[in-house]
Amino acid sequence: MSLIHCRDSGQPNSSSDLPLDSLSTEVAADTAAGQVKRKRAQTPLEKYSLKYLSVTDLSTQSWCEQQMVYGRELPQLQAPEKVRLLNTGKSIHLARELEVHDIVEVRTTSKEDSWALKILNLLSMIPVLQAGGCVRELPVFGVIDGIFLVGIIDELCYTAKGELELRELKTRGRPSMPSEAQKKRDYFQVCLYKYIFDAMIQGQLKPDVITRHIRLRPEQPLGSQIRQHAQKVGFVVTCFGDLLELMYLNLTLSDLPSIDRLTIEYSHQDSDTPLGTEVVEFEEEKVRERVQCYLAYWKGQREVQGVEIEEAWKCRSCSYSEICDWRRTRADGPEQRSGSKKSK
Repeated sequence: MSLIHCRDSGQPNSSSDLPLDSLSTEVAADTAAGQVKRKRAQTPLEKYSLKYLSVTDLSTQSWCEQQMVYGRELPQLQAPEKVRLLNTGKSIHLARELEVHDIVEVRTTSKEDSWALKILNLLSMIPVLQAGGCVRELPVFGVIDGIFLVGIIDELCYTAKGELELRELKTRGRPSMPSEAQKKRDYFQVCLYKYIFDAMIQGQLKPDVITRHIRLRPEQPLGSQIRQHAQKVGFVVTCFGDLLELMYLNLTLSDLPSIDRLTIEYSHQDSDTPLGTEVVEFEEEKVRERVQCYLAYWKGQREVQGVEIEEAWKCRSCSYSEICDWRRTRADGPEQRSGSKKSK
């Protein structure tokens, strides 16, 4: 089967649905009631006007939470080499995606249209998986501890034994396998993908889950290009709610299995040389505990944390090490901080 993935040719659709530099305009236009509400301490979700988080947000958080925060607030300070690596990685992923399906741009006219594209891409992949085929860039959505999460699985396919396998590609600037700390971050990412995907096919992604968390309107009519593309993949829909119902029914009645096997393939960017493959063990309780810990920050239940002393080596390659409050506090230590107070 030839698949066609659609991408939004309209305005960027982020978790806040607003670029960060437009937030000041939004704040200025708030009503008096809204100003009173903001007198209480904001959670990070409220501070950044986020309706949802990505799996990448949490995996970055697992490396260094403080670095993740600086990356969101001061992206212009990111090292050029890091930006180059990220852009090269995106290009490699796009090339692999084009191996299994074409990509076309579709004009959207509402937030509902943008989310409809994600759902249509998901719906187009379900029959391929049912037939034992391979799909790439599969979108996943779900709620954990009251926070909506989104992600994109690199590849799903079946092994010779009939197991459904998730394959994640990680490209590296160095021609060597990553450190154990880097592997730990990557392991968590693929485990979280499995956690969300399994919940989806078990019927936990009900239509109202998306509309309630992302604040979307099920009665919103879909744009003409969205409706046309839906017809091409076999669905007749008029409003966003129609598509949500179809997604829920197709996921729960598809008889798709849970993901059985998790693998990560590491490859050298410049030479495209495979470096090695890791098989990841899924431990649900540990995954859930880590997610709860990371989400506690976003809910405002604890302050941001950086790396501990034994992982201070991470700071050597961090773009924000010179301005990092967490690093400075750790370097001072409690004795020096106490001494400096006495000298005043």
